[in-house]
Amino acid sequence: MIAAGSDGLERIGTRPVSVVLPCRNEARNLEVVLPRIPDWVEEVVVVDSGCTDDTVAVARRLRPDVVVAVAAGEGKGAALRAGFAVARCDYLVAMDADGSNDPAEIGAMLDALDAGAELVKGSRNIPGGGSDDTTVMRNLGNSVLCAVFNRIHRSRLTDLCYGFVAFRQDLAEPLLAGSAGFDVEAVLQTNAARAGLRIVEVPSHEARRMHGTSNLRPFRDGVRILGAILRGSRVAG
Repeated sequence: MIAAGSDGLERIGTRPVSVVLPCRNEARNLEVVLPRIPDWVEEVVVVDSGCTDDTVAVARRLRPDVVVAVAAGEGKGAALRAGFAVARCDYLVAMDADGSNDPAEIGAMLDALDAGAELVKGSRNIPGGGSDDTTVMRNLGNSVLCAVFNRIHRSRLTDLCYGFVAFRQDLAEPLLAGSAGFDVEAVLQTNAARAGLRIVEVPSHEARRMHGTSNLRPFRDGVRILGAILRGSRVAG
């Protein structure tokens, strides 16, 4: 397989990749996001997580080979499990369908996996990263949660609450164990840290959601994420 690396040049030997997009009423956003996914991406999986609009129809019109999965329960964790269950490629990438994640950054994530990383995370808080959609409250919450996580796991992660991730197919089940809703990013990283996996962050720039409203509730979801981190530390202990 020939694919474009993070420098935009073609490189040979990259394993096939499935991109998984959890969706709840993202039809208008998919009209922009799907055409931006690189042509060398082997498979795109759209997860119907309770959509009441024409998300699935739009996905099939824009990408006839799209794989559609239906989430068995509520929450982002359930959506990702459904998507990863049907994905067929060696490498898996999860990204938001609202236009906030840049598909052009997938190449850098694959580079990191090829170099030996086992969980690759986009980070808005390292050189080359950034956000057009941050707030003081979100920054503060992310900083506090990162500090707690890093103290427990003796790590140096900079962006715990960001859903742009990549890993190998064989790690999907153990990494997602115990995930539910917006705590899924923390659960992924907790499971990886407990297993001694190599976690690597790559720069990522977060754009504003293009259409619709976010389901994120900073205080509620921050409490859930903190709970996931602390539960993970008790299991580890």
